[in-house]
Amino acid sequence: MIKALFTGLLLSVMTPLVLAQGDPIAGKSLTTTCAACHGQDGNSTINLFPKLAGQQENYLLKQLQDIQSGKRAVPQMTGQLNSLTQQDLSDIAAYFAHQTIKIGRAKPDLVEQGEQLFRFGDPSNAIPACSACHGPAGRGINSARYPALNGQFATYTSSQLHAFQQGLRHNDPNNEMQSIAQKLNDQQIDAVASYLAGLKAR
Repeated sequence: MIKALFTGLLLSVMTPLVLAQGDPIAGKSLTTTCAACHGQDGNSTINLFPKLAGQQENYLLKQLQDIQSGKRAVPQMTGQLNSLTQQDLSDIAAYFAHQTIKIGRAKPDLVEQGEQLFRFGDPSNAIPACSACHGPAGRGINSARYPALNGQFATYTSSQLHAFQQGLRHNDPNNEMQSIAQKLNDQQIDAVASYLAGLKAR
């Protein structure tokens, strides 16, 4: 079962994707309203809202498209993207992708368990390593599938894992994250979310 899961993940990484053709300079002028929640440079100071700085460009574009279409429900963003074109969304994604994320700190007592899950998963419960898809430094892959996770607020990461777990978020390809999150318990979610908050790209 685990072998089949990793084979599927490998094939998905190899699948060609259309890259975003965004203009970060044009994107900056479109992010005025984004700053209130996500920070002017994509480094939010409110842990309920994700840091967008340094996020993979194609992943950001997909999320913006999903929010605009209603495929991903984010109440705070309702209507905010309605007037934007696909080029506008590409430009916004490019702007935030070109910013540098500010790394936080992991809780010392959660580092060991969090790192274990991130790097090795939990084979006894068929939970794959996060690094298998998101990379050894948590930087993700520039595709619409695998976002950067390093430096993200633990509160936000935890909320998204719970949303996948409960089926409240379901815009992941082939339900990959829903399937994985359902196997995690609350302690594991807290540990890996905390570890990622302090993970520095190397």
